[in-house]
Order: sequence, then structure tokens, then C-alpha cells
Amino acid sequence: MAEKKRLKDLTVWQKAYIPEIAKGLALTLKTMFKPKFTMEYPEVKFLPPSSYRGRPVLVEEAGGEERCVACGLCARVCPALAIEVQAAETEREKERYPERFEINMLRCIFCGFCEEVCPEEAIVMSKDYEMVFNNREDAIYGKDKLLVSVSQLQDRINFLRSHK
Repeated sequence: MAEKKRLKDLTVWQKAYIPEIAKGLALTLKTMFKPKFTMEYPEVKFLPPSSYRGRPVLVEEAGGEERCVACGLCARVCPALAIEVQAAETEREKERYPERFEINMLRCIFCGFCEEVCPEEAIVMSKDYEMVFNNREDAIYGKDKLLVSVSQLQDRINFLRSHK
């Protein structure tokens, strides 16, 4: 069999990959002196926009009343099965309220489906992104950790209303 001749034989210089190494070093030196985009996190805090999906929270009205009517749609739509709602009857104008509302933050994938499906705008994704847990029990947030006043969430609620 006749041996095929290569279309282009490499020189010794090219076989040593020296031109490619020089190109890589030139690119590294060029990017070293460009402005940096890294935030120095503990000192410089990230200010998320209104479209940011942080940890889910329950909206609390100005009078201390929660918006949630315990319909359970958020628990049904949650792909990670992180939300658990237990309803109870009330004497007020709303028929039901969540007696127990828990979100397992270790399971939550911050997808925002619960926020999209809620008919009362009772659960929204906040701007909170700092969550630390010492054990698994601390990661289960009840109503005491989930209720946030409507004034703190107004920009997110306005964003949701403008994009529906």
C-alpha cells in the first residue's frame, strides 16, 4: 500500500506548539488588564432587580392579615414538592386561611411556579438570596419566617402585574 502524503506537514516550530502557547499567553495578558466584573460579595451586596426570583414568601397585608386563602394550588404545582398547606375555616369574609404553611427550602428550586399559579398574589418570590441552615429542621420555613409585609414586596408585585 502506498502511504498517503499529508496535505500540510508541520514544521518543528509548529510541532512544539509554540505559536499556540504564545497566542494563549497573549490572550491572558490582554484580559488581565480589562476591567473586572466580579463583586466582592460580603463587602459589596448584590442588589437584585424586581425580576429576580429569590426565596418565596407569603404576602402580609397592612393590617397584619395574610392574603393566602389556602387553595393549595402552589403545593400542587410545585415540581419539587417543597410546599405544604393545611387549610382551616374562618369566620371572616374569606372562608379559609392556611392554618399551616411550610416551605422546605432545601427542596425549593426557585422556579416561581407557585407565584405564577397563585390567584391572590399571596406567594411571591422575594429578593432574599442569603439563606444559611445549621440543620435540616432550620430549612423548613413556617408562616413565622414566610410572612413579609406588602410594602417590602411592592416592586415585585408591580413587576408581576405588568408582565401578566
